[in-house]
Formats: sequence, structure tokens, C-alpha cells
Amino acid sequence: MARKRALVVDDSKSARVILSRMLEKYDIEVDMAESAEQAIEYLNGNRPDAIFMDHLMPGMDGLQAVKAIKSNALTATIPIMMYTSQEGELYVGQARALGAMGVLPKQVRPVDVSKVLYELHLLPDRRDTAEPALAPVEIDGSAIRGSGLAGRPSAANAAIGDVRPPSVDWGRRMEATVKEQSADVRRFIVASLDSFAARIVGDVREIVSTPAMDPLPPVAAPKRPVWPWAAALVAVSAIAATCAALWTLSREELARSRAENAAQAAANVEVQRSSRELATTVKDLTAALAASAATASTASAGGTAGSRLEPVPYGEIPFDRSRLEVLREFLTKLQSQGFHGAVRITSASGLFCLTGNPTDGFAPASATLPAGKCDLIGNPFEDSMTGQQRQSLAFANLIAGVRQRSTGTISVVIDNLGSSRPASPYPQRTEALTAGEWNRAAASNNRVEFAAEPSSP
Repeated sequence: MARKRALVVDDSKSARVILSRMLEKYDIEVDMAESAEQAIEYLNGNRPDAIFMDHLMPGMDGLQAVKAIKSNALTATIPIMMYTSQEGELYVGQARALGAMGVLPKQVRPVDVSKVLYELHLLPDRRDTAEPALAPVEIDGSAIRGSGLAGRPSAANAAIGDVRPPSVDWGRRMEATVKEQSADVRRFIVASLDSFAARIVGDVREIVSTPAMDPLPPVAAPKRPVWPWAAALVAVSAIAATCAALWTLSREELARSRAENAAQAAANVEVQRSSRELATTVKDLTAALAASAATASTASAGGTAGSRLEPVPYGEIPFDRSRLEVLREFLTKLQSQGFHGAVRITSASGLFCLTGNPTDGFAPASATLPAGKCDLIGNPFEDSMTGQQRQSLAFANLIAGVRQRSTGTISVVIDNLGSSRPASPYPQRTEALTAGEWNRAAASNNRVEFAAEPSSP
């Protein structure tokens, strides 16, 4: 069976090397690109079986690259897995909305890599009883030093909670790599010196074992050439210089990786806190809207299902998740009441107070941030989606089967109001206004409405 091929896209050389070594253990050929632009140029003439894409890169970022690859009919079918330090349901939702299969964290364990490779169909089916050609196994410390993975916590340590911080783990891996290279250099030097010594001993033994001949006039003993020792000295000097250069580069790469990890961790903490605050606001608003919808349903004429309103958290596809269940319940109730007419499904977007930039993406601002310091008041996630991207596959299938299940008595109409008709007024902008107060109004306006419109008698 032909070997699978994967493309690793990351501007960090150490990240590319670590992931490529993990993939090669599963007999997967690995090609690497250090930027999104280089990856797209690679895809003009190559078709890998899967792509591992970093998020934060100079120039085009990972999400922009995924969008470009999926918009090209020649590369749209290639599965893409984000390989990044980004975390959280918000980021995973954005990645999947653009076409990525999921997110593989950079602090990854071998078992996580195996699971992802099965999902990408880079490994045989789990039900196949045959052992893979190169299965990951537990090895001792010497083998770990030889493989360049020294410093990783063992399975036993992980089982009892011995989990090292990512920065410490990175530093130890880098130090282990440098020690491995130094050991290889020392072995090379010793082998070279042993080879020269063996040659000299062989020459001496050949001279001693030569049969005695007729006496010759005494002559001056020929001088042994010194070039082998000079060559050995030059080789040792070159190797020492190479080791010093490798050590310097390794320390610089380690310092850079630690700085990137610290900055990314701080950003992740801020985004997660903002997401939790917004989720609490949306939860409270959902309860209020559910009570309002129940009241409207009771007061609707003729005892029909009336109308429903469901909020949509920032970063979610409008026609999916809880809105799918509401629509299914709404249609079931209408059919049981013998409703004849149209069901109008309208999406509207709220204008959120966001922080971030177009390259790295936007997220809801911290609730305590003054509203005047928001980087953007808007909804770029909603604005970037087409009509088909607003619906999940399950939502589209439910709508497609409505007319058939109702024998033509119920039809579905889908509208998009954008931000033109807010359900709740936005607060007046003052110096004391916070992002949390503004986003509460935005969350109530980011909604999907379901309304039953009976046909004329």
C-alpha cells in the first residue's frame, strides 16, 4: 500500500520538526512549508493526503489559508487539521466553519496524534487487527535520548498527574535535542580517531612483519607524513565550531518559543474569560426570551404555535444547534394543529464590542473594558458567511423535508435582516459604558426568529 503524505505548515522550525517526527513514526511521508503562501504554492503541483495548519503566521494566517484552500475546487477535498496553541470552543467553531476538521494542540500526546490520524484516514481502520508498520511503543531513557524526545513525561508520570508546564516541556525537549547532537558529534570524533589509530597500528605491524633482507647501507629513516594528523585536527576544529553554532541557535530558538508560549497563554486566558462572561449573559437572555416566547405562543390567534425567538451566541452558525431543535419542535406543533401556511425563519445579527484584528481574528471584549476602547463594533463572523454557510447540514435537511412531511400544507421561507432591525436598543455611548453592558444588548439582537404565517382562507 502506498505511503500516505502530509503537509505541515508552520513558521516555527521546531514545531515543524516535532510534528514531522511524530508523523514519520506512523510511516507517513512529511512535506513542510514555513508560510501559508508557500503551502498554497506547494498545492499547485502536489496533492497531500492531509494538511496540518498553524494559525499565527506572518502574512496570511492559518484560517485565511484554510478559506483559500477550501474555495479552490482542486484542493477543497483535502482534509485540514489546525495545529496551533489556540484553544476554546469559539476558535474550534471558527475553524470548522471555514472547513477545517478540528484542532490539534501543539502540546500534543502520542495518543492524540493517533486519534487524529484515524480521523484523517491516514492510518488503517481501528478494526483492522494487523499491527501498523511503525507503532508507537514505550521505550527506555537511552532510546528516548536517541530519538530526540528527551524531556517528555512518561505514561506513568502522566497517569499520576506529573504534567509539566508547556514552556518547561519545550525547554527540556530543546535541551535534549542539543545533547543528542553533541553525543553524535562526540561519537563521530571518537570513531575518527580510532580509525586513524588503527591505520597507524596496521602500518607498524606491516613493517615489523616484513622478512629480513640483505643488509643495506644505513640510510636515514623516512619521515612519516603528518597530513593524517593535520586533517584530524582540522576535522575536530570544524566539528567544535559546528557544535558551538548549533548550541547558540538552539538557545535562541528556545528563548523565542518561550516568549511565544507566554504571549499566547496570556491571550488565551483573556479570550476564555470574555467567552465565559458572554456565555453567562446569553444564558440569562435565553431564559428571558424563552418566557417571552411562551407568552406570545399562548396569546397567538387560533391556538397555533405563534412565533419563537432564539439568541445566537457570537461565533456560532445561526441555523444550527439549539435553533435546530426549536425549529423541529415548532414544525411538529404546527403539523399537530393542522396548520396551513408558511413558516418564516429570520436571522438578525448583533453589533458586538470586539477586540483583536483581521489577521488574528476578533473575540468579544472583556466585560470591564470601556466600550470606547473596543477595536471593532460589528459582527465580522456573521458578515463573512454566505447563505449556505449560515445553515448546518442537519438544518438544511430538516427544511428540505418539511413540504413532503406536511403534504404541501407548510412551506419554509428564510430571511436575513442583518443588523438593520435590532430587537433591543443599544445603550448610549458614554465614557462610563462598558463592553459587558454593550454586548448584553448585542447578544439579544444576535438572534433567529421563527414565525407562523397562516395562508388566506
